[in-house]
Amino acid sequence: MAEARQAVSCRSSLTADGAEVELSAPVLQEIYLSGLRSWKRHLWRFWNDVVTGVFPASPSSWLFLFSAIQLAWLLQLDPSLGLMEKIKELLPDWGGGHHCLRGALAAALFASCLWGALIFTLHLALRLLLSYHGWLLEAHGAMSSPTKTWLALVRIFSGRHPMLFSYQRSLPRQPVPSVQDTVRKYLESVRPVLSDEDFDWTAVLAQEFLKLQASLLQWYLRLKSWWASNYVSDWWEEFVYLRSRNSLMVNSNYYLMDFLYVTPTPLQAARAGNAVHALLLYRHRLNRQEIPPTLLLGMRPLCSAQFQKIFNTTRVPGVDKDYIRHLQDSRHVAVFHRGRFFRVGTHSPAGLLSPRALEQQFQRILDDPSPACPHEEHLAALTAAPRSMWAQVRTSVRTRAAEALEAVEGAAFFVSLDSEPGGLTRENPAASLDAYAHALLAGQGHDRWFDKSFTLIVFSNGKLGLSVEHSWADCPISGHMWEFTLATECFQLGYSADGHCKGRPDPTLPPPQRLQWDLPDQIHPSISLALSAARTLSGSIDCHVFPFSHFGKSFIRRCHLSSDSFIQMALQLAHFRDRGQFCLTYESAMTRLFLEGRTETVRCCTREACDFVRAMEDKEKTDPQCLALFRTAVDKHQALLKAAMTGQGADRHLFALYIVSRFLHLQSPFLAQVHSEQWHLSTSQVPVQQMHLFDFHNYPDYVSSGGGFGPADDHGYGVSYIFMGDDRITFHISSRKSSTKTDSHRLGQHIENALLDVASLFQAGRSPKRRFRGSGETDSGPRCGILSSQIVDDSKVPTAPSSL
Repeated sequence: MAEARQAVSCRSSLTADGAEVELSAPVLQEIYLSGLRSWKRHLWRFWNDVVTGVFPASPSSWLFLFSAIQLAWLLQLDPSLGLMEKIKELLPDWGGGHHCLRGALAAALFASCLWGALIFTLHLALRLLLSYHGWLLEAHGAMSSPTKTWLALVRIFSGRHPMLFSYQRSLPRQPVPSVQDTVRKYLESVRPVLSDEDFDWTAVLAQEFLKLQASLLQWYLRLKSWWASNYVSDWWEEFVYLRSRNSLMVNSNYYLMDFLYVTPTPLQAARAGNAVHALLLYRHRLNRQEIPPTLLLGMRPLCSAQFQKIFNTTRVPGVDKDYIRHLQDSRHVAVFHRGRFFRVGTHSPAGLLSPRALEQQFQRILDDPSPACPHEEHLAALTAAPRSMWAQVRTSVRTRAAEALEAVEGAAFFVSLDSEPGGLTRENPAASLDAYAHALLAGQGHDRWFDKSFTLIVFSNGKLGLSVEHSWADCPISGHMWEFTLATECFQLGYSADGHCKGRPDPTLPPPQRLQWDLPDQIHPSISLALSAARTLSGSIDCHVFPFSHFGKSFIRRCHLSSDSFIQMALQLAHFRDRGQFCLTYESAMTRLFLEGRTETVRCCTREACDFVRAMEDKEKTDPQCLALFRTAVDKHQALLKAAMTGQGADRHLFALYIVSRFLHLQSPFLAQVHSEQWHLSTSQVPVQQMHLFDFHNYPDYVSSGGGFGPADDHGYGVSYIFMGDDRITFHISSRKSSTKTDSHRLGQHIENALLDVASLFQAGRSPKRRFRGSGETDSGPRCGILSSQIVDDSKVPTAPSSL
């Protein structure tokens, strides 16, 4: 039915201000060209699937094998050892004149069978090679002989010019850890945060679990690991995300920021035009699998499955469970501005619209004076409502406004043209950054369609941002897309001297289609209720963003330490100073070394980290003692991180065991206690994955400033950080204003002081106060991380790096 309703909408897209738009091409020619484009897409996808399926071999290798067999046959040699003769006997006899044809068919069939066997052998050999994780467990900078041999073999079996999904068939499956090891690791992780009495009780519950239920639950998990692609990822997506009935806003979504100190153009429509064009260029490369797979050490591939649902994806609410709807293609974006929804086509018969043409369409929306229809302005607040409520109301919306709803949910992505400026300002840099983060995370509660895979947010002063729904993929995937978008729209596409997109407008384009929402008055109470709840939730979030510019990755590298572990230990020190106690700390680590892997939890609050923190707070401890404890804590964190990446973490295994127990209706007090834990400190690093797209040395300001997320607990913190080049770190902190135990700005100050104090341990002859003096620090205190002189608002965009 949606197709029929969509067909009716064609009329409004063919009219402009009541006048008919003349179509220049004959209808039969347009039908022919449309079909031709469609078949080209299908054939290209089929070819990509073939190339991906046979990798690390190639289709041309079959032709080489067939030619070699034919040549040997002509030389009176039989490489098949009689099998080709057997095949010829099974082929039908078409008469005496077709003897050569039967021979060629027999050779082709034999070559195909041999080729398939070789491909299967290559896949199996590569999968066995990729199951080796010794390289990850070795000390930084060291490489053993087995690892060198492994690298050489991987290079041999990996083939050349891999496509995005080329390695998917060769990735190993995520192993199910030993349940005894998992329970031991769990008990070790909670020991620092539990009293002796509570820990003893937890240990008793753990032993009872191992004796009574563990073996049965583990058997079911092993069975699933043999049958399914991944023993935990699908359950993680379903039970953590899709079955959650909470609001997506703040509780599930996260945001990514624009360049921090520069804005390539102040024109909102121009920035939107270039950004949308760059995003669609990324989608084009994604469809053709031209995005290189992510490789560790330049050789070890990561799983690319999460890339499939970046575009044309929406999370559809259900009463008990949501589901992810993904379309193969979409030729429009949905746009929201001043309470109104528009459908903007992204393609013409000639292909993707130019950035200047897209800018023209967005400018038409900005110049449109028409008001919002009844109930339309705040309609998107329903996507921020509890999922069951939105699912029930959506039934009414779909009944009365199916065409408009399909235009939004079926769009490539959602675009929000905000009426307010965003980003860093000279007048009030700290407050403006906090407001910028808050606008990206929650907005006004009714100006984001939180169901879409992501919303591109364009502020009135040209600043950009991204709000991402979490269920379909994790941050590194959207971060990869965002890096490409920023680099492409700024360096490759660029802007003219007056700030507009390059090129010329297209006056023949019909205006954007205004979506009509014919909604009943009965829906108004639901919208009002959702809006009120969204505004309350938005107002309760305290966001704080601060760039730390005293030192960065280069200093930590000179200390011969992991930059991530360095930050995590500093966060432990900062949080202890903020709350006066230790807490369970969540750090997200990827498990994409395995097929369809997503994440694992690193529990950063270890006994070694607590010993270091206590030493730093003990005036009687000397600096060498603190430094030794710090290195021990870092080594422990690295061991936990590597264990998580190699599938030997504890939390996902415990989660899967808990899900099996629920399916079997088994009551496990131990698993129930694990499942009820609260994470008072949730952390994550936003990685910079495509450093070749940016010139950090000459243009250090042209790099994304990362992103953030809401706190995992009402009395906890959410902390995200990104290394911007070699000498800056940007932190994103969130907490609840309603909590008397948390304050994002207070924790930010503790983080800055903790970083300086930890860094001072590596300085010889420093003062007893343990203060690292950065290049811009004065005796009056540490240098402010935000310098108004760094804020740039000019059109002198650097030239693209050679890789672009």
